[in-house]
Amino acid sequence: VQLQASGGGLVQAGGSLRLSCTASGRTDSKYGLGWFRQAPGKEREFVAAVSWSGRGIDYADSVTGRFTISRDNAKNTVYLQMNSLKPEDTAVYYCAARLTYSSNSAYRNDYNYWGQGTQVTVSS
Repeated sequence: VQLQASGGGLVQAGGSLRLSCTASGRTDSKYGLGWFRQAPGKEREFVAAVSWSGRGIDYADSVTGRFTISRDNAKNTVYLQMNSLKPEDTAVYYCAARLTYSSNSAYRNDYNYWGQGTQVTVSS
């Protein structure tokens, strides 16, 4: 599975961005999807995850109530709607896929495939 993320950019604090990540290749398999982010000098951290059915959704505490993850299996695409952005949300955002699709995971090592990342910069 190849993952291509897009939608990053520069936005002022309080603004919104929508990230997209489209899968190609082995798309006949079911897989869970997640978003992670990595700020300069920090570890890559979990942001959100969604199960194959779309019914199982988890968020990091830091983004709960501001970010929304969703997926469109017909388009092989996962989205991350980010509202009320803060300067501390500045990071490279990565999408990831895992072949265990019925449950979510916040652990990087549980994901089998990674996208190339898209930069999100929030100015104060």
